[in-house]
Amino acid sequence: MYLLFPGRHQLLTNFQFEYLHSIINNVSKSSDINGQPLKLDATVQAVIFAVTSANHSNTRRNPLPFYLRALAIQEFAREFNVPVYVYGIDDVGNLPNFASYTLKTVKHESEGLFNLSPSNTAVVCSTPVLTMYEKLGFAILPAELSDRKAWTYQHQLPWDLVEKIANDPEWGSKAEIVRDIHVSSRELWEKYRLDHKVRLLFKDTMIGDDGDITTTRDYNTYVRQMDEIAELKYRETASHVRPGRIGDIGCAVGSWIKLACNDERYRESDFYGIEVARHLYDICYQRKHNGEFANPFVFFLQRNAVTGLVFDANSMNTIHTSSLTHEIESYGSRNELLQFIRNRYQELANGGIWINRDVVGPSDKEKIVLMKLTTADGRNDDYDKVHTGRKELRDYLAGLSTYGRFLRFAQDFRKKEGYTLKHKILEREGEYYIQLTLQDACEFMSRKDYIDNWQSEMHETFCFWDFDEWKQHLEQAGFTIAPESKAYTNPWIVENRLRGKLELFEQTENGLWQIEYPVTNMILLGEKR
Repeated sequence: MYLLFPGRHQLLTNFQFEYLHSIINNVSKSSDINGQPLKLDATVQAVIFAVTSANHSNTRRNPLPFYLRALAIQEFAREFNVPVYVYGIDDVGNLPNFASYTLKTVKHESEGLFNLSPSNTAVVCSTPVLTMYEKLGFAILPAELSDRKAWTYQHQLPWDLVEKIANDPEWGSKAEIVRDIHVSSRELWEKYRLDHKVRLLFKDTMIGDDGDITTTRDYNTYVRQMDEIAELKYRETASHVRPGRIGDIGCAVGSWIKLACNDERYRESDFYGIEVARHLYDICYQRKHNGEFANPFVFFLQRNAVTGLVFDANSMNTIHTSSLTHEIESYGSRNELLQFIRNRYQELANGGIWINRDVVGPSDKEKIVLMKLTTADGRNDDYDKVHTGRKELRDYLAGLSTYGRFLRFAQDFRKKEGYTLKHKILEREGEYYIQLTLQDACEFMSRKDYIDNWQSEMHETFCFWDFDEWKQHLEQAGFTIAPESKAYTNPWIVENRLRGKLELFEQTENGLWQIEYPVTNMILLGEKR
């Protein structure tokens, strides 16, 4: 018979070792989850570790890469007197038949050596995943599990220990932690300083357990949009890049780096792409393997630039960020944005430059304006209809008029963050206007057409700082603001999204006075001198 041990295996315990060792040496005295003796061959021929989420690493849920987990397992099993095999099982989302997927993957990866079935295999599992294998007819060996109804355990689970390490810098001196960790895992964690990595990941409030900023973003749409505007971004920033060590933080799918690699001015430079979102990082890595970057000195890292430095201090000649800093304010906090700014200053070498291209708020953010919206380009009612599916919501929003879409925006904008968009509907000479602050008007203007990712966009704020406030915060961190820095109104946005749809007015003594569309974007150049 075989023992199949599925799990993420971020850490191995002494209990797991003793439990497997006792089964291997005395199968006949082992009982399944129902207290029944195993009705299988009394000799264990091999132990198969199915390491799930093998394609994930550097996230709270999966901090260790697959190769480190495999190294620990091989060392862990050195004293077993039977062969031990390790196979990586990629994460495929919430799959009801994940057990079947795991079994088929093991068969494929072993080239048919292991065709695991209820007639030849028992599954070692103490989590609710065991029910998937039970439904397939496998005998379950419960390991730490003592009561499956209450899901209580007789020993600490490996993940309990990971969480304790993450929350205790002194874990190495705590007997209640160390005594339960198998020496194979402890040596690995200490050698590679994995406790430092895990603590950084666990204290990160922006990134979810699986390494993403938001769970409501359609990455197919997002990637397409990033590629479509990559050339524009590069044209706006290329003249400010300084050769040497060039970093792109929030590099998405590497499009900016790809264009920079084709620029003769930077052919002797090294490029470093930093991306925290796992989906995007995977695409960067695949593009590199595909040979899409003309410069061979291109390196990608999955790191969070908020929690710490992503480059060595005083090492970078250029750091580029685009459409990133507003996400830190949106999904993180003001303190995290200020820390991000300080981190970039530390990373730059003397004479280095941080190129920050992003959205920006208008000056006079609190000024009250009147916004006139067209009602002729769609429906003006049922703006508050509930949709759970992304595609259904997109199609529904596409049918709303600009006026109707504002009413939906006012309802959804940063609702989960506790924000209330204050506005009034006023009538002037037979026309209807929305009275609100210029800042809130700009928030709507910047987001009203992002219907593919509406749920994600409703978490984001673009206009929290105006250009002068941005400059002040960089200067407080030590930067000198280059004179080429500017805030501007994107003409494409005006012509394609605003004109004919939306007009802004202010109330004067002589009546309503139409005002220009405010700034939408900025190029902010911070130098370290």
